[in-house]
Amino acid sequence: MSDELFKEYEIPQMVTEYVPEDGKVSAEISELSKKGYQLIKDNRIDEAKEAFSKILEIEDNNNYALVGLGDAERKQGKFRSAEEFYSKCLEYHPNNSYALFGLADCYKALNQYHKAIAIWEQYLVHDDRNITVLTRVADAYRKTRDFKKSKELYLSVLDMEENNSYALIGLGHLHYDFKEYRDALYYWTKMLEKNDELVDIRVLTSIGNCHRKLKTFDKGVMYFERALEREPNNFYALFGLADCYRGMNQQFRSIEYWNKILEMDPDNKVILTRAGDAYRNTGDYKTAAEYYTKAIDIEFDVYAALGLALICKGEGRYEEAAERLQGLIKGDPRNFRFYIDLSDCYIKMNQKSKALETLKGVSRYGVRSPAIADMINRLEREA
Repeated sequence: MSDELFKEYEIPQMVTEYVPEDGKVSAEISELSKKGYQLIKDNRIDEAKEAFSKILEIEDNNNYALVGLGDAERKQGKFRSAEEFYSKCLEYHPNNSYALFGLADCYKALNQYHKAIAIWEQYLVHDDRNITVLTRVADAYRKTRDFKKSKELYLSVLDMEENNSYALIGLGHLHYDFKEYRDALYYWTKMLEKNDELVDIRVLTSIGNCHRKLKTFDKGVMYFERALEREPNNFYALFGLADCYRGMNQQFRSIEYWNKILEMDPDNKVILTRAGDAYRNTGDYKTAAEYYTKAIDIEFDVYAALGLALICKGEGRYEEAAERLQGLIKGDPRNFRFYIDLSDCYIKMNQKSKALETLKGVSRYGVRSPAIADMINRLEREA
């Protein structure tokens, strides 16, 4: 499961009603344009398309109609066709800012961030204090992992509008992406302080995730619990609480929340494996084995397979545990954890030379592990 347990905060898409210039657009086109945009606002997209299409029957390449059709397609998630309408508008009306906005947002949705940046920066040449555009460009630079440019733009937004929500959220994501969890915590906490009651639940889970990363689990618990007060079945809050209690070695508490997730998603093999780990760590090998086996029945999971091997080891069935671990090493020869557990099985079977051979064998794969080095040194001293 990805560590990124929260989704992006999106700036709402811009849907704008166009006001025609007197003398340049017929009254009929003006009326159809207003009707089309009202229909988009009412989420009656197909009817909006009909209205804009009627404009094109009256006037080819009408900018209001082309942008309106682009906005309608974009609202339905049809970014490729929306891109075509915006591009066609720009062929005939190169400076149409609404078409530029729409096209850039399409590129962003299609993960073509460099194209989106180029268009937004073109707009900023004429209006370098447009907060909406600045936050969009900052978001795009963050997606392309340009930390410096992204941060500069977010901070410039905060200079213009202190405590701007999108800039604070974006800065939180930026620092989190670059594993600067304390800085991410600073910006997300500032967002929370700004408006505790109305703040999005994802801010609470994001702050909780920072504490998970910083291993300040007790503080993380507080934010995940607050999130659950608002939304009792929120997956990210349940996962965060379970993982915090795991980190605090309160396995019984973590089991409670793993199982709450499984009530909603009983075939989630990752959660089944996490719950299996928690039961194993409490010494309930029977229940742990049931969870691991169910996870593997859904789809092979290396951590569930490791869990079954560790149960064998915990129950003193060292030969079976060693056999299982050897199979895991064949599948993933660079995972140093397998070598440590396999060597420990050999030590338990009083086969220290085999344990030493196993540990030294990992070097052929270029794996470097302080834990393995320490174990080798200890065995050599005892030899």
